[in-house]
Amino acid sequence: MLIWLKVLVFLWSINLAPPLLAHLLEERWGGPLDRGLRFGDGRPLLGPHKTSRRLIAAVATAAVAGPTLGFPLPVSLAAGLLSMLGDLLTSFCKRRLDHPSGGNLPGVDQALEGALPFLVLTPHGGLSPAATLAAILVFSLGAYAGSHLLKDILRAQPFEGYPRLLKSSTRLRELKRCQVQSSPWTYVLNLKSLFMYRWFMQPVFRLSGIEAIGRKNALDLQVHRLDFSFPDLPQSFHGYTILFLTDLHLDGLEGLTERLEPLLRELPADLCLLGGDYRMEEYGSFTRCLQLMTRLAPAISARDGSYSVLGNHDCLEMVEPLGELGVRFLINDTVAIRRGGERIWIVGVDDPHYYCCDNLEEAFGKVEPGAFSVLLAHSPEIFREAAGFGPRLYLCGHTHAGQIQLPGIGPISTHMRGPRFVAHGPWTHAGMQGYTSAGVGISGAPVRLWSRGEVVLVTLRRSEP
Repeated sequence: MLIWLKVLVFLWSINLAPPLLAHLLEERWGGPLDRGLRFGDGRPLLGPHKTSRRLIAAVATAAVAGPTLGFPLPVSLAAGLLSMLGDLLTSFCKRRLDHPSGGNLPGVDQALEGALPFLVLTPHGGLSPAATLAAILVFSLGAYAGSHLLKDILRAQPFEGYPRLLKSSTRLRELKRCQVQSSPWTYVLNLKSLFMYRWFMQPVFRLSGIEAIGRKNALDLQVHRLDFSFPDLPQSFHGYTILFLTDLHLDGLEGLTERLEPLLRELPADLCLLGGDYRMEEYGSFTRCLQLMTRLAPAISARDGSYSVLGNHDCLEMVEPLGELGVRFLINDTVAIRRGGERIWIVGVDDPHYYCCDNLEEAFGKVEPGAFSVLLAHSPEIFREAAGFGPRLYLCGHTHAGQIQLPGIGPISTHMRGPRFVAHGPWTHAGMQGYTSAGVGISGAPVRLWSRGEVVLVTLRRSEP
């Protein structure tokens, strides 16, 4: 039985290595093994999914995993090569049958890849014909399950009109945070966040007696009125106002929506920009935050409408219901705002922090060279790259101003990859002005210490050159 299990682990390792490497490297070094050649029937020889990277990964894994499990190196290498030979022969046959590359044929895809290595493994391990047949069957079932996860879930569009570049790394993050919402799996997949915030931070604040003070601080929202001046601002936009809200986390703190609603009613603006992060948790259901947003949306008064980007707590599934409330999402997209024959551009990028789906080149694609633009992003982490596209103003959040600060020191953590000077408040870089908001709500623990949430009203002004 032990040798039988070793064989299965060995073969599954070989089978797993190519897609795992593809997941890590994405498109890098992923050229087709057949170099685009076609067979006599005019169809591809193997297809684009069979790459030299795939072959190298499988054989290298065999060379390491085999001796680790007790197989001689020559046997290991031979088994790895035979497994890949079976995989290539299967692809060759599928192309002759006009089956699309990357498609999944249960049983067919796994048969030769699982069977050919036993030409060397069966004699070495002394396996009986029945044990060999059983091992091939069990291997095929396991390999098919992995293939289904990869091809039908991680590399398949979850819904029509999916706006992101289809990558297994992104889809895996989306599954963890958004698609899996039933317990216990939602907790198993997000165990790190569950432990850090629910089982550690929140009990610590509660037991120390800090939670009540922190909650009071978190509900003490401030209104910050900011002026930004630009010599090239179109004259029609002098005095143009932008209501900037980010990191709402509406379902994370009882009473927050009730506190925020009257503030917004007193702050009419020309435009409302939302910086993402509508829900409190990073995972699970987002129904409650949508319900609260339904209540809050009528309090926002902006004659040019409301535009938003996605944050690291958000899901693409939230875009449609929030759109019904009048919030348009800029997912690597832009919109022109017009006044008196002149216009400025509002550019929004997808989350640059967790999903890492920001695409500045695509987002600025419609912006005329030299035109005045405002960039909306969830976090300040891409400020260096953004400056190269020429936005005059960069509005962002995510950091919560640390949420917990120490007097004279500042934020304990900025929750981002970047220098501290962009973590909170106004800043400049390469001629671009920026503002990182402390955000409205809280994240992780329902407290703020030496920091306050904020609603920001930005006024654009034209200055003399």
